[in-house]
Amino acid sequence: MRRSWPGTRWVPRTDRATDIGVALLVQAAVTMPFVVPRSAGLPPATWTAYGLTTLTVLPLVARRRAPVAVLLVVLATGALYRFTVDGPGQPLPYTGLVAFYTVAELSPPRRRLVIAVLVAAAVFPSVAWNTGEARELLFSLFVFAAAYAFGRFTDTRKAYVRAVEDRARQLELTRRIEAERAAARERARIAREMHDILSHAVSLMVVQAEAGPVAVRTAPERAEAAFDAISETGRDAMVQLRRMLGVLREDGPQDMPSPRAPQPSVAELPALLERVRSGGIEVTYVVTGDPRTLPADTGATVYRIVQEALTNVVRHARASRVTVELAYAPAELTVTVTDDGQGPDGTTGQGPGGTTGQGPGGTTGLGLVGIRERAAAHGGRATAGAGPGGRGFQVLAALPLVTSPEGVGS
Repeated sequence: MRRSWPGTRWVPRTDRATDIGVALLVQAAVTMPFVVPRSAGLPPATWTAYGLTTLTVLPLVARRRAPVAVLLVVLATGALYRFTVDGPGQPLPYTGLVAFYTVAELSPPRRRLVIAVLVAAAVFPSVAWNTGEARELLFSLFVFAAAYAFGRFTDTRKAYVRAVEDRARQLELTRRIEAERAAARERARIAREMHDILSHAVSLMVVQAEAGPVAVRTAPERAEAAFDAISETGRDAMVQLRRMLGVLREDGPQDMPSPRAPQPSVAELPALLERVRSGGIEVTYVVTGDPRTLPADTGATVYRIVQEALTNVVRHARASRVTVELAYAPAELTVTVTDDGQGPDGTTGQGPGGTTGQGPGGTTGLGLVGIRERAAAHGGRATAGAGPGGRGFQVLAALPLVTSPEGVGS
């Protein structure tokens, strides 16, 4: 832990080296009058005068640590030189200017203003003792005012640099936090995609696999169709997983190509419904209104919502019929998936083969949460509950359709 005397400052090592360099430079300047030839009428250059001149320079080594104290010592040593030694004079008060510059740069406002007034007041008797000329007085006031102005300019520039560096650190921190948030959002999106793909494919494959052994004994042709459906569902799931994993490694090495296939769209819904039909569920697909081409992200969202709703039907509802309806309105697309299976209140409907099963209302999973999140991401809404007449289960999602620049703003 570094300790400092009251009224002093801790100085970094690099600044101390700079202060030593400044002191050596000033020492070289004040030495000039002692080494150049002097006329016979001028005071002689003695070692005593040179030693006292050096004493005015030495305090500059500590000018950053105690600016005011160094300035007072420099002024006092200079006065001692003037009153006690008849030696060579200096063209400029080098030590006083450097010390005054340091006070202007590093001292608090009230302290530096007090020191400025005292230095300005001390200039008058000093000039009067020397030549008493107005030209010297104006020149002395000018050079000390310039030293003060340069000190304030240096302090302002350093404050500006600190503010810029602070701002850069804040921006870097903000960028890092935003990158982490974007990564978290991307992980959540990938998790939803993986959930939709795997849960749908596995659910259909399990249903087909369970029906296969029974169909082999009773209807071999249905067994063959069931196994074909399992194979097709598995291949489709693999294609979608490869597509997603290819996106994840698109920044990988050059020898690992990552093919990019389009996201699923509304045009692929008939194939999705056909795979569900192969499991023995009667599927009706209805499109009303004025169908139009949807943006890629909206089309993918519609596909995933229908896929997840059908997955819930296959896994939980044990329904015999399901209706998928897309209703196009001028500013909205409504997606409705309704089945005749078990409703949220625990009532059951007849599933394939006359069996009954647990409905969506009796399950707790991420499927319906994912549907709501997908709809909300597009500014829409999604609800789930009992079907018409309180029978079965219905998932309804409404997505806004932006058809003009004004719609984007709204």
